[in-house]
Amino acid sequence: MKLLYPTSIVLDVDSLKGFAPTLHVYDAKKPIPDDLLDAEILVTWSNSPDNLSEAAKRMTNLKWIQSLAAGPNDVLNAGFDASKITVCTGSGLHDHTVAEHTLALLLCAARRLDEMKEYQLQGKWPGHLGGPQPDRPKGKFTSLRGANITIWGFGNIAKMLTPSLVGLGASVKGIARSNGVRNGVEVVSEDSLQKVLSETDALVMILPGSEATKHALNAERLKLLPNHAWVVNVGRGTSIDEDALAEALDNGSIGGAALDVFEKEPLPEGHRFYKTKNTIISPHAAGGRPQGAEELIAYNLRRFLAGQELKNVI
Repeated sequence: MKLLYPTSIVLDVDSLKGFAPTLHVYDAKKPIPDDLLDAEILVTWSNSPDNLSEAAKRMTNLKWIQSLAAGPNDVLNAGFDASKITVCTGSGLHDHTVAEHTLALLLCAARRLDEMKEYQLQGKWPGHLGGPQPDRPKGKFTSLRGANITIWGFGNIAKMLTPSLVGLGASVKGIARSNGVRNGVEVVSEDSLQKVLSETDALVMILPGSEATKHALNAERLKLLPNHAWVVNVGRGTSIDEDALAEALDNGSIGGAALDVFEKEPLPEGHRFYKTKNTIISPHAAGGRPQGAEELIAYNLRRFLAGQELKNVI
C-alpha cells in the first residue's frame, strides 16, 4: 500500500512512519510518475488542475484522498468519483490563520490603515486621521470596542475569531442555517437577516462555496446594512454579488469592503474593485498555511487502516 504526499508543503514525514503504507513524495505541479499511479492514498495541497485531472483518470486504485484545503472543490472539479473514493478536507487546519487575517482586516478597516498607506505613498500627511478624534462616533465604524460584528457562516473559524473580537470589546452575533447558541454566541438563521444586518457595523462573510451560498450577499441584502458598515469576506468569492457590492461602495451606501476572496482569481486587471471607494484587496492570503496537517493525516490513516469512519469526509 502506498501513500503519496506532495512537495507543495513541508511535512514532518517521520510522524507518519510506522504505519503499513509506504510513503512517497510527488510533485504537485507535474504528472504523477507511472510507478506511483497504483497508490491507494493521495494527500493533496495546492495541486495544479492538470495534476489532479490526470490523477483522476489514471489512479484507478485510489481509495482515499486527504486534501489539506478547507474545501473539496479542487478535488471534485478534477473528476475524482467521491462515490468510490473517500474524500476528506483539511477543515480545521486553517482556523488560526484565517481568524488572524480576518482580525487584521477588521482592524485595518476600523483604523483606516489602508488610507494612511495611500497618503504615505503620495508623500502626504493624513492629518484628518490623526490627532484628536471623536471616540467611537455614532454612525461610523472606527473601533472594535462597542461595534456590532456579524459573522455569516458561523463555523470553526468564527469560533476561533470570536474571543479576540470580544476581548477587544465587540459584540458578536452569528448567522447560520439554524438558531442556537454556539460557544456563548447567539446564532440566528437567515430568517433574521433583515434585523441583524440593519444593526451591523461590520459583516464578516465566512461562507463555503456552493450553489446554496452563491450571491448570498446580493443587492437587496446590501441595502439592509447601515451606510457606515464594512463587509469583510474570507470565505468564498462566489458568496457575494460583486457587481452589487461595487455599486454599493461607489455610491456610499456601505462604508467599505475588505476582500480576501473573489469570484475569479487572480482578480483581473481593470476589475472595478481596484478603484472602488474604501476597498481593501487581499490576494487570498487568509489561509494558505495548513497547521497540524501531520496530525490530521495520521489520525485519518489510523482510522482508514482500521476500517473506521474518517474525519472531514465530504
